[in-house]
Amino acid sequence: MIRQTPLTLAMPKGRIFGEALELLKKAGLKVPGEWTEDSRKLTIEVPDEQLSFLMVKPMDVPTYVEHGVADLGVVGKDVLLEEERDVHELLDLMISPCRISVAGMPDWTPHANLKVASKYPHIASQWFKQQGEQVQVIHLNGSVELAPMIGLADRIVDIVSSGRTLQENGLIELEEITKITSRLIANRASYRLKKGRISGIVAGLTRVVAQEGALR
Repeated sequence: MIRQTPLTLAMPKGRIFGEALELLKKAGLKVPGEWTEDSRKLTIEVPDEQLSFLMVKPMDVPTYVEHGVADLGVVGKDVLLEEERDVHELLDLMISPCRISVAGMPDWTPHANLKVASKYPHIASQWFKQQGEQVQVIHLNGSVELAPMIGLADRIVDIVSSGRTLQENGLIELEEITKITSRLIANRASYRLKKGRISGIVAGLTRVVAQEGALR
């Protein structure tokens, strides 16, 4: 039996996890069936495949990969844009599509000293700078939609999928900043040293992504 090159892959908790796990299975990777998004296990080993998986917060995936704790990771493009980590982006997995948008109250009117609340302060700052607008960005970790409702901010920058959450909170989408999908990333040193194994995984995922795209 040929011994595989050991690999560690960081998986994001939350909305991306299930779709990413299914893609990996379809690409031929053996992943234990009992491992789900609700699992309390943060690490899982697949000795036959020489694979280790880590379940981490989405924002932390690029950090684990950049520092070489994980060779590969699955992460939303939003996190890559916000974190600006030194990682190698290998493949657009075309899963969990959404967008980052500016939103606010429908009766909002422009004025000086604008305040923008966001879980993505870097993306928000860069966007408004590009538009030539000076704003104060307020970093929130959750419930961003609340900010315009209570007067903490004039607008928000956040992930939008169906738009239902905005609607339920009396907000409207004002501008789309960029479309978002999930990506496969690699540690730069791992990609050089383990290129054969990683290229095989990328090839399998590329085939699956193409097949999935053809069915949409």
